[in-house]
Amino acid sequence: MSKDNFIPLRDYKELAKEDMIKRSEDFYTEMKKRRSVRQFSSRVFPREVLLNCLMAAGTSPSGANKQPWTLAIVGDKDIKKQIREAAEKTEKDFYENEAAKQWHNDLENLKTDFRKPFLEQAPYLIVVFAKPFDFDDKVRKQKNYYVKESVGIMTG
Repeated sequence: MSKDNFIPLRDYKELAKEDMIKRSEDFYTEMKKRRSVRQFSSRVFPREVLLNCLMAAGTSPSGANKQPWTLAIVGDKDIKKQIREAAEKTEKDFYENEAAKQWHNDLENLKTDFRKPFLEQAPYLIVVFAKPFDFDDKVRKQKNYYVKESVGIMTG
């Protein structure tokens, strides 16, 4: 982005100290409720909701604002089944041949294993592709920066 295209933040309003504290406490209280889940509703919802969520995720900061990701929405049952089968094969191999005993111990109380039925039950899957490079309009390879970190922030 050139200096000429930079748009400064003009509508910033600093909050009073008490408001900052209250909002930070409320945010923390809400974030404490987060959980990693392995059970998903099969209820179908408007695809526009998902598109809006993904567009919001796409505004995440990234190295040099390159946004080094591509997102794909998968709703096709056959493709979701293929994804599940491939994921379970990889996970089963990891659980049986690579995972340390401590890994198994840490997962014991979570009652999770290589099986991923939710990959077929969820109405949509979001597939995230990290892009270590892009091409400019003259088809020259252009490096992307902090790809793993940027994708991690975006998916969070």
